[in-house]
Amino acid sequence: MRAKLIRRAVGMTLIEIIIAIVVVGIALAAIMSVFVVTTQHSADPMARVQAQILAEGYLDEVLLKKFYDTTTSRVCPGGAASHAAYVCGYNGLSETPIAGYVASVAVTSVGVTLNGLNNASVIRVLQVDVTVTGPGSTSITLTGFRTNYECNAAGDPGCVPL
Repeated sequence: MRAKLIRRAVGMTLIEIIIAIVVVGIALAAIMSVFVVTTQHSADPMARVQAQILAEGYLDEVLLKKFYDTTTSRVCPGGAASHAAYVCGYNGLSETPIAGYVASVAVTSVGVTLNGLNNASVIRVLQVDVTVTGPGSTSITLTGFRTNYECNAAGDPGCVPL
């Protein structure tokens, strides 16, 4: 007796094809949404790095200056808020070094203490804060300290009054 062979149709039904298209469509939509978010925020790290580079440049420039104004022998004679020959001359500086970025410098001596060194009778330590604000509210603040190495005690000739 001959066995009756039953043939099955090979292939996919219409319902299976529709389900496959829906699943692939959802997966593609999820992947594309990740690409959109990544692309929208791809410039943020670059703006932060540029702001940090600018802040480091300003802080290095200020900290390399002389501690006090040698013409008046005073630490902070009232700065012009510009690129000066001494540290306090930068206090209040605000400028736009690159379009879209604003750099500002604040130099303070009140209440500053560094490793036991304070400003009790003469100014021996200055705190320098450099803030750079860039596009998209990107803001970086760096702080550095400048000490008067010529002043070890209140009676030293290298110590200058406020």
